[in-house]
Amino acid sequence: MAAHHRARRGRAAAALLLLAVAAAGCSSSDGSPAGPAGGPGTAATGSGTDRSAAGTAATAAVIPAAERQLAPGTAGKDLAGRELSLGSYRGKVVVLNVWGSWCAPCRAEAGELEQLRGGLEPRGVQLLGINVRDRSTGPARAFEKTYGLRFPSLHDPDGKLLLAFPPALLNPQSIPSTLVVDRLGRIAASVSGPVTRAQLEPLVTRIAEEGV
Repeated sequence: MAAHHRARRGRAAAALLLLAVAAAGCSSSDGSPAGPAGGPGTAATGSGTDRSAAGTAATAAVIPAAERQLAPGTAGKDLAGRELSLGSYRGKVVVLNVWGSWCAPCRAEAGELEQLRGGLEPRGVQLLGINVRDRSTGPARAFEKTYGLRFPSLHDPDGKLLLAFPPALLNPQSIPSTLVVDRLGRIAASVSGPVTRAQLEPLVTRIAEEGV
């Protein structure tokens, strides 16, 4: 009888452990529902290489000019259906932010990015978004309205635009992410995860002051 009770307790403990593992897998690190790789809700941190190249907002550094890679010729339609391209901003510093309306950290950083835009736009800095995994533009446009975003965003529902970027600098499964592109169109800084204005502004300002 004692052995029978011990077996039952063992099975119960194993069941509780499986439930805990399943619950941990139900949400990503940003609190959004988990999805298949590359699907809605996915927010994997990527490989060790990705993490070492793309720092968090607290650790991100400016990439030395000689080591910078040209950003791809990212182009498409914005959330209003108009043609938009990263290349059209050559000569400006571009803060390129990858976001989705479904992403909790994106909601947390949205107001910070709009404050950054207002403070740095007069100094030749352009904010540009890439909206990912929103199948239609409706939720994304509602997000812009809710958070008062006044910078344009490319609509990239399948994440195809992200695949053109070096994966060590922009992990397509890490949302939100931010790149800073210098005036020559080169990637000068890479940040994985949410940002605040206080964290990002010194980095962007340093890049904006290059050669000025």
